[in-house]
Amino acid sequence: MLPSKLQQGDEVRVIAPSRSLGIISEDQRLISSQRFQEMGLKVSFGKHVEEKDSFNSSAVESRVEDLHQAFADKNVKAILTAIGGFNSNQILQYLDYDLIKNNPKILCGYSDITALQNAIFAKTGLVTYSGPHFSTFAMKQRFDFTLEHFKKCLFAKESFELKPSSHWSDDAWYADQDKREFLPNPGYTVLNEGKGEGTIVGGNLCTFNLLQGTQYMPSLKNSLLWIEEDDSFAGYADAMFDRYVQSLIQQSDFSGVRGLIIGRFQKRSEMTVEKLRKIISTKKELLRIPVIYGVDFGHTDPYITFPVGGTARLQAENARVSLVVETH
Repeated sequence: MLPSKLQQGDEVRVIAPSRSLGIISEDQRLISSQRFQEMGLKVSFGKHVEEKDSFNSSAVESRVEDLHQAFADKNVKAILTAIGGFNSNQILQYLDYDLIKNNPKILCGYSDITALQNAIFAKTGLVTYSGPHFSTFAMKQRFDFTLEHFKKCLFAKESFELKPSSHWSDDAWYADQDKREFLPNPGYTVLNEGKGEGTIVGGNLCTFNLLQGTQYMPSLKNSLLWIEEDDSFAGYADAMFDRYVQSLIQQSDFSGVRGLIIGRFQKRSEMTVEKLRKIISTKKELLRIPVIYGVDFGHTDPYITFPVGGTARLQAENARVSLVVETH
């Protein structure tokens, strides 16, 4: 079930199902709001987005109410999360999935929002979107790539090929917008050759794995699995990534996975292509499918926007990659 695409004049509602908007500075909010105005979109905010507890989040009831109101409001055409965090899976059992299914609209965010996106797709069939938060739109430098892919996915219906960005960054851009470090992007790396197409599921790996064994875990049958991880496990990211991937492989329907797309790691993780090759080569279940690394999603920037529940096609042969988002 695909939500309607955005048009000029549409209202976008910002909610905080994970961490609070209250941790975002006023000047950054103004920049983000201006970006939406430039796209011809109106921004509104959930009633409880400013609430902030000792976890920089808010009560389950507050987060659920804002999400329900956003889906129920006929004027709202898209819902953007304020920022990521750690606890969006707390609200899954309290959501009215019939309300969501009967009022399909765009939901966009990433990182911890992975749990919410995949749960909604699993429970309703509604396609959601892994892409920038509202706070991400405050980024001043080299935002064009992120904005371009946001528009390709959420304003237009045509299929589009995902090609690597020219540069990438892993700095704390929000701390000093004028002091940024951008690195040349080496592009995609083929870790295992092949062709595959299917339904997109996944996102942030450790968050996605929280859904295992629950009613909120989407089917892996005929899927393309998109995964990325942050630098929370600096120093032993390779070991953690290995065990998280192994956990997915041990799911009963993993045999239905048609390809694996891995987002870019942060520098502090100390992950390398050589380490990834070793991890992939030790798992026979991955040797039957195409596997690529270095796609522009994860906890570095820029970010693509891709549809959780949409479809894509991957071809990785002779070090050449074609990755096309088809249904979104």
